[in-house]
Amino acid sequence: MFDNLSEKLDKALHVLKGHGQITEINVAETLKEVRRALLDADVNFKIAKDFTNRVKEKALGQDVLTTLQPGQLMVKIVKDELTELMGGDAEGIDLSGNPSIILMSGLQGSGKTTFSGKLANFLQSKKSKKPLLVACDVYRPAAIDQLHIVGEQIGVEVYSDRENNDPVAIAKAGIAHAKNLGCNVVIIDTAGRLAVDEQMMAEIANIHKAIQPQETLFVVDAMTGQDAVNTAKAFNDVLNFDGVILTKLDGDTRGGAAISIKSVVNKPIKFIGTGEKMEAIDVFHPSRMADRILGMGDVVSLVERAQEQFDEEQARKIQKKIAKNKFGFDDFLSQIQQIKRMGNMKDLIGMIPGAGKALKGLDIDDDAFKHIEAIIHSMTPTERSTPTLLNASRKKRIAAGSGTSIQEVNQLLKQFDQMSKMMKMMQGGGGKKMMQMMQNMR
Repeated sequence: MFDNLSEKLDKALHVLKGHGQITEINVAETLKEVRRALLDADVNFKIAKDFTNRVKEKALGQDVLTTLQPGQLMVKIVKDELTELMGGDAEGIDLSGNPSIILMSGLQGSGKTTFSGKLANFLQSKKSKKPLLVACDVYRPAAIDQLHIVGEQIGVEVYSDRENNDPVAIAKAGIAHAKNLGCNVVIIDTAGRLAVDEQMMAEIANIHKAIQPQETLFVVDAMTGQDAVNTAKAFNDVLNFDGVILTKLDGDTRGGAAISIKSVVNKPIKFIGTGEKMEAIDVFHPSRMADRILGMGDVVSLVERAQEQFDEEQARKIQKKIAKNKFGFDDFLSQIQQIKRMGNMKDLIGMIPGAGKALKGLDIDDDAFKHIEAIIHSMTPTERSTPTLLNASRKKRIAAGSGTSIQEVNQLLKQFDQMSKMMKMMQGGGGKKMMQMMQNMR
């Protein structure tokens, strides 16, 4: 996410990050490079120019040139301005109706149907809501099938009417069906087109007028850059939507849409899609995104995700095992499962301060734990609970059974040993040291 932009901004600000003397000239040169980085990320020229002008004004206004750590103050000003440009504060979703009606809009291929499912899953699991998905794409039978598959995946009912080709009537019938079922949220998936056209706009405007939704969300593919911003403007002129959803932020995106869409349509980005799984949805936090763009990571989101998967009872059991020196591979495996549920590995690593930069260019596979799991599953229950039993012949058998090499088995044993020691250190009051290490990475 934003790898190229992060790298270019880091280079641009590198000159000012030290304790050397800063002049108006090198501030101007740095901001010229910042503007170039934004333009390369497909940010609108006027927005990029206004942004760097504001940073320059604030930098000179705060007398950055004479401060003790002028470089750090410049980075803070850039971070604050980026945060403001992307919307300032995180925006919630309006769930005041009974049922709350959410209308999804966007072009075909933007990930609208999939995101409807992700949003339903989010509201069901995080907000304790009972959602209903309504299929209002009457032109593409595959879209109806897709929504039913998505609904089945997450355990949410889908309302559709293949005999009816009036999306307004289907939307109204879907809302009535939701009331009968006792659903308190209705998510209406509408038809997309390959381009903005009058027929499409008239249709979605008619649905909007007929159902009066609490939330109208515009779904856009982040990888389309400036085109995404222009499409958002066209939709907003007709619908006056409430917020934007950026999908495919885990792809090779330049980031222009995320940075400039709020400035153009004056509507907040409410959610982002960060992967293919139904759990890959995040509330958009402009300040956290600014941190990530500037290579500072996003520890808050990482901790939140960890807390969502945290099992207190299991943690207590593991604590007791560590204290008694009985932490085994089954416990190690359960820790891996928790990490996997937190999201894709590349996204998680990007949240650790400095890690994204350190691991740049490394292809981090989402199945990074696959061979580890295979090795552990090839062990006997006794070997898993007592790793000290693993002698040369046992390792050879485990390697053959898991389709790995003895070197890989040895590497896992070493990692396991390091993790056990680290957990002991955490129990022995070494947690503060670890926190200091994390902070020093920022």
